[in-house]
Amino acid sequence: HPANIVGLTGVMHDLIDDGNSVLLVDHDTQILSEADWLIEMGPEAGAKGGHVIAEGTTDDIKINENSQIGPFLAGKQGISRQKALESELFQNGAIHLSTDRIHTVKPLEVDIPKGRLTVVTGVSGSGKTTLILESLIPALSAHIRGEKLPAHVKSISTEGIDQVKLIDATPIGINVRSTVATYANVHDELRKIFARTPDAKKSKYKAGDFSYNTGSLRCPTCDGTGQISLDVQFLPDVDIPCPDCGGSRYGKEAYQIRLPLQVLLDEQDEPDGTTKQNEADELAESIDSPETAHDDELSLPEILALTVDQLLALSGNLPSMAVKLRTLSELGLGYLTLGEATPALSGGEAQRLKLAGEMHKKQQGALFVFDEPTIGLHPHDVEVLLRVLQRLIDKGATVIVIEHDLDMIANSDYVIDL
Repeated sequence: HPANIVGLTGVMHDLIDDGNSVLLVDHDTQILSEADWLIEMGPEAGAKGGHVIAEGTTDDIKINENSQIGPFLAGKQGISRQKALESELFQNGAIHLSTDRIHTVKPLEVDIPKGRLTVVTGVSGSGKTTLILESLIPALSAHIRGEKLPAHVKSISTEGIDQVKLIDATPIGINVRSTVATYANVHDELRKIFARTPDAKKSKYKAGDFSYNTGSLRCPTCDGTGQISLDVQFLPDVDIPCPDCGGSRYGKEAYQIRLPLQVLLDEQDEPDGTTKQNEADELAESIDSPETAHDDELSLPEILALTVDQLLALSGNLPSMAVKLRTLSELGLGYLTLGEATPALSGGEAQRLKLAGEMHKKQQGALFVFDEPTIGLHPHDVEVLLRVLQRLIDKGATVIVIEHDLDMIANSDYVIDL
């Protein structure tokens, strides 16, 4: 919470006064404004990042034209969303919750406008999680199922809410076999495409053979996990990339089954006169494959080494796959590689990947709850997140966000402060 940050920065200054050096990785402009020196990485995420684009004092960064955070530090750039008019705030109805005391939360009555963006805020330990995750969600779920309400909940009125969806930052599974491609249902489509290639038919490979869970083409050394575990005496086991497949999860035979890029490409030229085939040629040449690569075709391991945005650019002939990839890109996840293990994703990435599957569903009567979704997000990413939340609201959903971020709070329709 901004009030807690004042204490946090005070501790940092005490550490410095005692002769220490302090290094922070952060996006919060309230903390950045306290820094003596800033190092900014970018300009974008993933393969398009990796450069120091600006460094200096906060005053230097504010006027640096290369800086992405400078305009936010200088107050020249903000995040804005068209909020509901106050007179229309409750025109879609409301969820009313009445509770007795539980933990730090006193007996209370609270109204949440339906079909709006509501932010629940308060200093750390004020009861936000208790109110929403331990009271509202269990009470709504019980009411929808026709079951008894939690003991501390006196009553709840749902006003047409028939489903509750918690989108939190917990890791997506603990299984390293779960990847961005499998979670987004892109991998199954790719396996079917490769099974139809002449190379696959010649070798009598089916779609199941291209699975790195059970398929015959998975790497025999790591069994398709992409890593092996080393038993270190007296210490926890150490996981390292598989020395045989380099983390691709596939054996050498998989690289011999190749897909002509023309199968993926849309024949239409780009507005600037370049062709999709030119893009494909440049992409293929940039891929560093452990096996012999051909400019006009790729193997499945090579495709899974691409980012979401790279494969999206090649998916003109496959509209169903393009829709899934475009959703990930619009959620700000275009930089993720398709073969990246989901348990390794950050909390914010995991939240947005979970949300991807919801974006094309009808959301009338749905309540979405997000638990601090802006943790670790740059102001530009917060802007993307707000657009995503607005899309849910436009589809008829009600959105509740437990949050400390001032931009998210300022752009909400309604605030409940504990």
